[in-house]
Amino acid sequence: MPVRAPHLYPLLRGFVLGAFVVLGRELEEGAELPFAFEEHVQRKGPALYELRPLVRTFIEDREPLLRARDDARLALDELGREPAAAIFARAHAGMHASEDDALFRTVLLGLLISTAESCGGFDWNDEAFEAAYTVLEATLFGERRQFGALVPLIGLSVAKPVELAPGLSIRHFVAGELSTHWPESRGLLPPGFGREADRCCVLELHVDVEAGADPPDSPAEIADAISAIRLTTSAALAAGPVLFETLDGRPFGIRPVLPIAATQPPGEPSRLDAFRTPIAVDVLASLVKADGDPELAEALDRWELSLFQNEPFRAEQLRAALVALLGETWPLRAAVLLEADGTAREELHGHLVGLAGGDGASMASVDTTRRVLVAVLRAPDRAELVHELDRELLGLSRRSAAWAAAV
Repeated sequence: MPVRAPHLYPLLRGFVLGAFVVLGRELEEGAELPFAFEEHVQRKGPALYELRPLVRTFIEDREPLLRARDDARLALDELGREPAAAIFARAHAGMHASEDDALFRTVLLGLLISTAESCGGFDWNDEAFEAAYTVLEATLFGERRQFGALVPLIGLSVAKPVELAPGLSIRHFVAGELSTHWPESRGLLPPGFGREADRCCVLELHVDVEAGADPPDSPAEIADAISAIRLTTSAALAAGPVLFETLDGRPFGIRPVLPIAATQPPGEPSRLDAFRTPIAVDVLASLVKADGDPELAEALDRWELSLFQNEPFRAEQLRAALVALLGETWPLRAAVLLEADGTAREELHGHLVGLAGGDGASMASVDTTRRVLVAVLRAPDRAELVHELDRELLGLSRRSAAWAAAV
């Protein structure tokens, strides 16, 4: 593949080759290259084990030594005259690093680490460098950045990959996919992840970002997806404690997941099947309505908080959520919304009247509130849906599609 930046190539190659010499000499003089002992769990058959050299850690610990070299200074001077390099470095390093720091860490160290990881250490291989440089050039001069985030899930299983929204999907975890960039990742995964049926899935986000633009708020995107799946499946679902971000295929960061999404509520695992998936897609797309509807936002927050609370606080949260959604006559409106059969409506209404009167909340109360939230989110307009419920209570005919869309 032809080199797109012939003025950069010899300087970057010289820096990486010189760094290999320096780092290799350190190993010869007694420095130790750390290794990660990694377990690859298989659904069938024995676990496999691998010793992975932690070249990234070894290199980053010697950043000042490498930064002080003349070949690093020459490469930085040339990179500083390349506008595309500055945009690339700023995207990867953030706004707080100086230009030289950003260029050194993202371009020079990034290229060095990629080459060393391909070599499995510091025995030089031309093909490994050429492959790493080709990837760097393609991303350096690209007009868009490829952002990715991945987080493990517990409490959910899927038969096949599920797309929740453009660029957002659930799939089975592939052994070793995190350790490629983060050899220490095994210690950051939930206990038993990869070994149990309801602990084998990941939620993955992929977004194309304009060069120079900020990456998406992945913790918020992940939290919304967790909420949508909890609403759809009633699963005891949670994300792992951290999510793993990449930019242009390189490690970008490890960020904490929002606490409410990373905490597993009481309950049983569930499955996101072909019937529930379209509902989850609708619910996730509709969560944006809460931005312009304070009552809906309050109801969503209170319902999700109720999953983690005991009495009497859980019942108080559910009552407040239903009032915010359907008004003071929520026992009547909810019964009409959720049940078509008269006997079932009467039974549900009696249960909700008890909750409104101060009875404690059962799991059925939590589930009823969940179903009401799903119905309201799927309706085109909450106010119109409430109006249709009142018409039904008055014995009048239905006039809009809000009802049908909700149920």
